[in-house]
Amino acid sequence: MARPRPAVSQWATSRPVRRIEARDNPDRDPDRWPFTIPAVQQLMSAGLDLGQATILVGENGSGKSTILEALAEAYGFNPEGGSTGAMHTTRRSESPLGDEIALVRGAGAPKGGYFLRAETMHGLYTYLDDVGLGGFHEQSHGESFLDVIQSRAFKRSGEPWPGLYLFDEVESALSFGSSLRVLALLREMLAEDGVQIVLATHSPILAALPGATIIELTDDGFRESAWDDLDLVVSERYFLADPQRFLRHLEQ
Repeated sequence: MARPRPAVSQWATSRPVRRIEARDNPDRDPDRWPFTIPAVQQLMSAGLDLGQATILVGENGSGKSTILEALAEAYGFNPEGGSTGAMHTTRRSESPLGDEIALVRGAGAPKGGYFLRAETMHGLYTYLDDVGLGGFHEQSHGESFLDVIQSRAFKRSGEPWPGLYLFDEVESALSFGSSLRVLALLREMLAEDGVQIVLATHSPILAALPGATIIELTDDGFRESAWDDLDLVVSERYFLADPQRFLRHLEQ
């Protein structure tokens, strides 16, 4: 029998990371990328509180992946994906933001978890093959992503491992049906005490994780938003209602 899935307001407060703050560094150059990104500027000046589930949305270049990658590095994850013990590397592309932030940890909270980013999934799968934990290359992109979540986030008993789970634009691997399956897995993970999720996405499906705090990154910084008000949701609704109207606009 499946366990009941509580609303986010009922989830335990022992989350691994409560808040992201800027480190004290008087030599930091505010005119250097990525500190010129409005959302990063706001993060460095005001910090960012993280809930049990936090969704980062915004246009390309808005800083959501940059912030998520920095959080992963500051937490101790391999910046190319995996757990805190993963040792693989290909070509470093991460910003220096990870060295410029400090994490306010939850007292007594778990320290494990996993980081999965679409951009470096192929390299992660090769590393897992090399250490005898793989087999993901033999699956489709979407199937392998689902398998990674189930094999790395869940115990053999079916209960989730407590910890911090970071997902960066993984919808690139997912069909509509697979996106719904991932959404169900995320809900199941969050029913466990000590599980925390931060997700950067363009997907209105994944952004609909019930009860999650949604942070929308814009040209002015970031703000908490409701799902119905997100630009990605509003725009997709308009497109699906009348695709030809959008196509005529593109032809102008």
